[in-house]
Amino acid sequence: MPVSVRLVPMSPERFRSYRVTAERSYADNIAASGMMPPSEALEKAAADFDQLLPDGVDTVDHCFWTALDADQEVGILWLAFSEKSNGVHAFGYDFLVTSELQRRGYGRAIMAAAEEVCRERGVVEVGLSVFGFNSGAQSLYEQMGFEVTMLQMRKRI
Repeated sequence: MPVSVRLVPMSPERFRSYRVTAERSYADNIAASGMMPPSEALEKAAADFDQLLPDGVDTVDHCFWTALDADQEVGILWLAFSEKSNGVHAFGYDFLVTSELQRRGYGRAIMAAAEEVCRERGVVEVGLSVFGFNSGAQSLYEQMGFEVTMLQMRKRI
């Protein structure tokens, strides 16, 4: 049976705890991808979050939601919006499902809720990035209609 979620604006308190875990997760993914060693990845993650979110949860054009199933938190959604020559674009920085609830349809439900938010805001295109090793997320995104626009590759010598 498909699940559905309700998005509620993220509170400043929830954002503070989210940022700690999201920054660490981002650093872990950078390191796991082989882009840089863990210590450098931690520095990059902190710098990227500082640059992207100078005003935290109140940063202009960035929106954060907590995804709920009834009253239970099941995930997080972070979208940024920008105006381009052909209309409003969105970028999905994070579509997070609580670890113990993964593989139960919540990722798909959060993606569907994100799409609805984008429709309501007149968004013409949504982008996102995914680490190469995250085949589960890649598969979900492809199933949800996303297509590859750029592929970065490397060879270790």
